[in-house]
Amino acid sequence: MTDRMAKLDRLLALVHALSESTEGLTLDEMAETLGVNRRTAERMRDVIARHFDLEEVTEDRRKRFLIRDSLRRVYTRPTAAEVAALTAEADGRRGAGQTVRADQLASLLAKVKGAFDDREKRRIDPDLEALTRLQRTMVTAGPVATVPPETIAVVQAAILSGCCLEFSYAAVQQQEPRWRRVIPFGIVHGPLSYLVGKMPDRENDPVYYRLDRMIEPRLSERLGCAPDDWDIDAWLADSFGVWRDEKQDVVLRVHASATSRAREWRFHRNQRIEELENGDLIIRFTSGGMRELAEHLFTWGNELIIEQPAALIEMMRQRITAALTMLPPEAASPNATTFVAPTMHG
Repeated sequence: MTDRMAKLDRLLALVHALSESTEGLTLDEMAETLGVNRRTAERMRDVIARHFDLEEVTEDRRKRFLIRDSLRRVYTRPTAAEVAALTAEADGRRGAGQTVRADQLASLLAKVKGAFDDREKRRIDPDLEALTRLQRTMVTAGPVATVPPETIAVVQAAILSGCCLEFSYAAVQQQEPRWRRVIPFGIVHGPLSYLVGKMPDRENDPVYYRLDRMIEPRLSERLGCAPDDWDIDAWLADSFGVWRDEKQDVVLRVHASATSRAREWRFHRNQRIEELENGDLIIRFTSGGMRELAEHLFTWGNELIIEQPAALIEMMRQRITAALTMLPPEAASPNATTFVAPTMHG
């Protein structure tokens, strides 16, 4: 055994000795147990105190040390940073109007805090107060839609029981709700929450159903569940966002001046990046959702070129035309400042 391994072995042995002792060990007893001098025992005690709740007990002017909790508790106990992160996420979800998700996270947070004993609370409270007060989850502009808790509960029950879900659905483009029976394939949360599902006895791919537009959902007597080989992550990767259309081979060329930004940005989870000799970057991926992709590319201005597909180029032309109608007439004058859209080939 090397000298480094021997030191680690002695340190672990002391951890176990302190956790198994009911009365605690003095520094002299620690040194005797390990066969080291008192100064070495002090250094080992200080190291252990940084990682474990080492309790100090004074008896007849002699200090004894022990670890009261089981060693397993030390490694499963949440830190102040973890609790603060969960708090910020719960508050952010509530601020975004996602009350069901916020309530679930708040319930989990209450259980985590409830598991702390008094000593643990005293240990993390100062750091937790500071981190909670100065840490937030950003709530950006976007849709706000409240989903009743009962809806989430019924959808999850359908997934767990392996049966279809029945509901009336008020689609945006429909004047009257229509009855649906759907096999639940999963739930996707974001600015809006969706059921991923498909109608039984049809060969269509699964589609999104907004949970806030489902009316009186209930479990169906008909069985139905996603296939065993269904991969929700692969399904999500087929589209840039929520809009799902025919998948396209997308090629974007980022100018050298913006490559640092592009390397820190994910256009798609399956993207491939190629560096050209002139410093430009080529970004390739296959995806549907050309409308949402075109809208996102506005944020890049003239820092990139849309090489392909033609469907994306045409969609961008349509979005630019629509955007120009939003400008006041004076914006068309030579001295006016207008937005800069991505360059398009083709």
